[in-house]
Amino acid sequence: MVQSMTGFAVQTRDLGSVSLHLELRSVNSRYLDLGFRIVDDLRAAEPAIRERISARLGRGKVECRLNLQTGHAAPRRLALNATLLDQLADAQAGLRARFPDAAPLSVSELLRWPGMLADDSLGFDEMLPAIVALTEAALDELVATRRREGEKLADMIRERVARMRELVAQALPRLPAVVIEYQERLTAKLRDAAASLDEDRIRQEVALYAQRIDVDEELTRLITHLDEVERILKAGGAAGKRLDFLMQELNREANTLASKSPATDITAIAMEMKVLIEQMREQVQNLE
Repeated sequence: MVQSMTGFAVQTRDLGSVSLHLELRSVNSRYLDLGFRIVDDLRAAEPAIRERISARLGRGKVECRLNLQTGHAAPRRLALNATLLDQLADAQAGLRARFPDAAPLSVSELLRWPGMLADDSLGFDEMLPAIVALTEAALDELVATRRREGEKLADMIRERVARMRELVAQALPRLPAVVIEYQERLTAKLRDAAASLDEDRIRQEVALYAQRIDVDEELTRLITHLDEVERILKAGGAAGKRLDFLMQELNREANTLASKSPATDITAIAMEMKVLIEQMREQVQNLE
């Protein structure tokens, strides 16, 4: 299945004292272009997130936002470091045995001592597995969104391909009559303009010009390119760049058809083809 490069996903995980909030947004781009907006406390998770996005997506400008929110329902609980407190008490007792006049440690000094207070908040290493799981869930949602959008674009392209096939079917039966009509008009003009030319020379000139205005080859190539467009859409996967190349080829054949054909109805068909090709090309730009 082909994928669009446009999509959005959001995932949240409640970890008790904190919650993780992850957003992924993607738009079209020639390559995979990743941008990150991550809070400083979780900045170290960027390599793990980048690795997983790169493994799942091939193209697109992807913005990843990861925030950490403190839970209001469960405030952090502070706890004294009992081991450190015992060590300080032993050290103070030893010092005061030698210096009896030394002032004892105050409560404020104890509370400010490095490592004395601990809380129940999660550290980064504890949150990393949750961040990885959150990223995978968000990518599942994003890929599903891009696939749904891609299928809509593919259906639109198939509709344009079907209409172009109808136009080719209209043009093909007209080609012999168009060539004969133009040969007759050109023969009459040549006879009027150059009465001295013999009939063999006139027939040669008309035949040569008829070859130059014959668009059967262009219509055949158009059919071949349309077949390839449908094959690529059916195969799925990363199809955007291949389809973009085919849009260029289809446009080239439609331009040649418009410039070579002497009949207004064939020219009108070529102009409608160009409109359809441009509509497809705009949508192909959004496919991965």
